[in-house]
Amino acid sequence: MARKYFGTDGIRGRANGVITPELALKVGQAAGLVFQRGDHRHRVVIGKDTRLSGYMIETALIAGFTSVGMDVLQLGPVPTPAVAMLTRSMRADIGVMISASHNAFEDNGIKLFGPDGFKLNDAIEGEIEELIDAELHTRLAGSADLGRAKRIESVHARYIEFAKRTLPRHVTLDGLRVVVDCANGAAYRVAPETLWELGAEVIAIGTEPDGFNINRDVGSTAPAALVAKVRERRADIGIALDGDADRVLIVDEKGHVVDGDQLMAVVARSWQEDERLTQPGLVATIMSNLGLERFLGGLGLTLARTAVGDRYVLEHMREHGYNLGGEQSGHIIMSDYTTTGDGLVAALQLLSVVQRQGRPVSEVCHCFDPLPQILKNVRYRSGQPLSQDSVVSAIAQARARLGNGGRLVIRPSGTEPVIRVMAEGDDRGLVNEVVDEVVEAVTKVAA
Repeated sequence: MARKYFGTDGIRGRANGVITPELALKVGQAAGLVFQRGDHRHRVVIGKDTRLSGYMIETALIAGFTSVGMDVLQLGPVPTPAVAMLTRSMRADIGVMISASHNAFEDNGIKLFGPDGFKLNDAIEGEIEELIDAELHTRLAGSADLGRAKRIESVHARYIEFAKRTLPRHVTLDGLRVVVDCANGAAYRVAPETLWELGAEVIAIGTEPDGFNINRDVGSTAPAALVAKVRERRADIGIALDGDADRVLIVDEKGHVVDGDQLMAVVARSWQEDERLTQPGLVATIMSNLGLERFLGGLGLTLARTAVGDRYVLEHMREHGYNLGGEQSGHIIMSDYTTTGDGLVAALQLLSVVQRQGRPVSEVCHCFDPLPQILKNVRYRSGQPLSQDSVVSAIAQARARLGNGGRLVIRPSGTEPVIRVMAEGDDRGLVNEVVDEVVEAVTKVAA
């Protein structure tokens, strides 16, 4: 059944359009009621990124949670994985991250974590959705049972120490010149400090948030600034995080961009050598390059694919016992350390391999030559364009033309009204042709 509020990564939309104070208040009340279990004093931790609308949404959420008797611990601007970690560490009943990830500042969102630090499953999100639309005035706390709210000051230090402890004690980043791009987002303080404390020479960009410039021409979705800075400073590596720092993109010393597929390949091979993989393979989405699958096969490892969204990757990992997974976009999940994607921790694991091998990042991160892959988006207003006969026929013809030498993936976005058309294969010309044909078919019915 289609959900009204939750998408693939929480609730997301235009601030004061979709994400209003009224909605945030109801989310706080509904989630607070769902996670009141037992007689103890219940608590929620709330983090946010650096968007202007975060103040408004945070205040409304606090009102919602306290109105149903939950105490609120305000974390301030911190990465999404820090919220997940602190939810468990501080024995909270629920964790909340206010962020729209890589979106522009006009958007915002609400991500929820259970007491175990994992994102909520569909069933629990369904319970919350039902309560959001319900009349809750009879379930509010009594006057003497209202919650309290207070700001916690030690969260940055706690997360930095957590991130550093994911490396072996003897590993340092001495001798490395690192450019880190924090996207003017949630990691603008913790990422540079973590790298510096580990011994790196750190050049930081995207560390001057003003409420409006998150992800603007910086971060993992806009790597040009990082590429330029790596070349200018002759750095050994560039690290780009997104607005809430749950994804990462790498730039090597030559200024070439390294995506999540190559990063997963590096870690998978390293962990295989160290006998750290809990299953002989990793989990990725349908968007990961076929080159990754072939590379893993050469190592005797498998690639399990899921729907797009790190939550689906994680669900498969938990169900089947994998400890490594992620997305091409840079959401890398290492369940030995985290319960969600963590861009900083993923970067540290790569740096550990670089230090151990003593080779340039360009060599370490070139595990395979990716197959030509083309992705185009088609925006639509309403309806179900993919169900139209002409589109179904175009997709079938495209798949037949690609045959066994390629893949075609068509999917609606979970966060915006667009259809994503992706194809890959050994023949770049053919890949371009089939994508254009499908895009044309979808455009005709989506206008």
